[in-house]
Amino acid sequence: MDMKLELVSVPVTDIDRAKAFYVDQVGFVADHDIPVDELLRFVQLTPPGSACSIVLDVNMTSMPAGAQQGLQVVVDDADAAFAYLVGRGVAAEPVVEFPWGRFTFFADPDGNRWAVQQLIRG
Repeated sequence: MDMKLELVSVPVTDIDRAKAFYVDQVGFVADHDIPVDELLRFVQLTPPGSACSIVLDVNMTSMPAGAQQGLQVVVDDADAAFAYLVGRGVAAEPVVEFPWGRFTFFADPDGNRWAVQQLIRG
């Protein structure tokens, strides 16, 4: 049986600010932006090339804004990802190397933290 992770909730305080950050600065694709009612707006964004998306969460879960601390995407080149992010105004951290990969890190305006990993192939 396949089990595919398709959607991860990212708790934010301001949907418009978060959407602008992820789409305009980080480069995610805006899949859906649907007002459900006055308390719920479904905004789904997908990292380029990913099968898993995020949903910007204001009223969907009990997580406080900024609670996601372990989100990770994988890229071919961590240095290129760092340059891309910094060039678009994202406060990414310089690339560091661990035995399991090369990483840059960044956080969204609410403090949700992302790791960008380049796998090290041996």
